[in-house]
Amino acid sequence: MMAGTVRDGEAAGQSPALRVGTAEEAERLWGLRTRCVRELCSTAYPPEVIAPWAASPPPAQYAGLIAQGGCVVAEDGAGQLLGYGILDMAGNEIDALFVDPDCGGRGIGQALMQALQALADPDRPLVLSASLNAVPFYQRCGFRALREETYPHPSGVALASVRMQRP
Repeated sequence: MMAGTVRDGEAAGQSPALRVGTAEEAERLWGLRTRCVRELCSTAYPPEVIAPWAASPPPAQYAGLIAQGGCVVAEDGAGQLLGYGILDMAGNEIDALFVDPDCGGRGIGQALMQALQALADPDRPLVLSASLNAVPFYQRCGFRALREETYPHPSGVALASVRMQRP
């Protein structure tokens, strides 16, 4: 899975409430991911890539990945989903980081990134495959581009992405 539909220009602001996500929330989280792909990734990818990417169902292992304890959910005081991130602990890889398109610039992505970094193994590099529109955000978080790559999305489309690492 590709990490990243964080809106470029996200700034520090009031911190959202963060909590551990659960496998039972997989559908709700996937819905936000789909909205982010449609609304934010369309600035960097053509419609013929966005359509199958956004229409794809969650992978079979998605709920299991969330259940491993590496999912952080950001909510407002009323329990409204603002964003989430998933760390694949086995690979020390950020698997997902999505912020509600209406909530960019409020520091939510930064707060999620800090929480994911706190869960990561400090003795191994933290890695991710960034969507093209999210590369500047990850660079501001201290990640460095390793290489451009093509992510073989389960929908059958090849997504241009950037493999990144934070030492």
